[in-house]
Amino acid sequence: MTQIDVHLTPDYAARTLREDVRAGLTADAKWLPPKWFYDARGSELFEEITRLPEYYPTRAEREILQARSREIAQLTKAHTLVELGSGSSEKTRLLLDGLRDHGTLTTFVPLDVSESALREASDAINADYPTIDVHGVVGDFTAHLDKLPGDSPRLVAFLGGTIGNLLPAERATFYRSIRDVLEPGEWLLLGTDLVKDPATLVAAYDDSQGVTAEFNRNVLRVINRQLGADFDVEAFEHVARWDPDNEWIEMRLRATSPQRVLIPEVHLEIDFAAGEELHTEISAKFRPERVEAELSTANFTPTAWWTDPQARFALSLWQAT
Repeated sequence: MTQIDVHLTPDYAARTLREDVRAGLTADAKWLPPKWFYDARGSELFEEITRLPEYYPTRAEREILQARSREIAQLTKAHTLVELGSGSSEKTRLLLDGLRDHGTLTTFVPLDVSESALREASDAINADYPTIDVHGVVGDFTAHLDKLPGDSPRLVAFLGGTIGNLLPAERATFYRSIRDVLEPGEWLLLGTDLVKDPATLVAAYDDSQGVTAEFNRNVLRVINRQLGADFDVEAFEHVARWDPDNEWIEMRLRATSPQRVLIPEVHLEIDFAAGEELHTEISAKFRPERVEAELSTANFTPTAWWTDPQARFALSLWQAT
């Protein structure tokens, strides 16, 4: 059985895009949030990125899930698997297999802001796992965690290293919000990319084929299409740099020439100087002690820590106390 709950208004994406563009492009240091990379073309580009030789996180996380899904099922005995920002839910099938085979899983709850993507993924899961109820939630994981259904114990999976896109204060708020909706004894499975040599990290976000550069510039195409803007997209070059103090990758778009951009839908006229940079994403990398400190502060107890054989990426399992 498939059920979809919709907690976003029909104009949510358009309204939020206008708000973000107005706030980010009028700031002293211009910025845009990374969620606007992901229209249909952006999603295709990201899938291409995950197959690039330089981009290791997806492969590394899959390796861990292949090796540990049965152990995760044995430890959690979860009745409900929740996936935040589910997308296509491909890697989650490894968890579904482990939990189904263990005999405890009754419900899968994918949460995503895209109703069309969620319905497509939910239908595919329902077809392949007919004994599991699929209860999708169209919502934002920063605002709708209290809408998550399912019988206890629940296992909330936040995979892909997406946690690294949040600033430290945002991570703290996010962890507390998850803990607030979990009962004591329920679970969080977290994917985190690990600190490693800067050359490997930068290459993962600045590939030799230029796919990540196109992905980064896609945010400008989204604004052009959705808000009637006239960005000269090719006049912005992709920048990826390692910040050793904060231990994160920063992605930016740098104007190669002066540019005045009109954005009619938000009544803005924005100037870019030659060399001016627009901040589009951070991707924080983690050490085990940082992850433990942040989760312990949010009242989670560590249960397990797994890495791929090359120790590039980690999955960790936490229990709500």
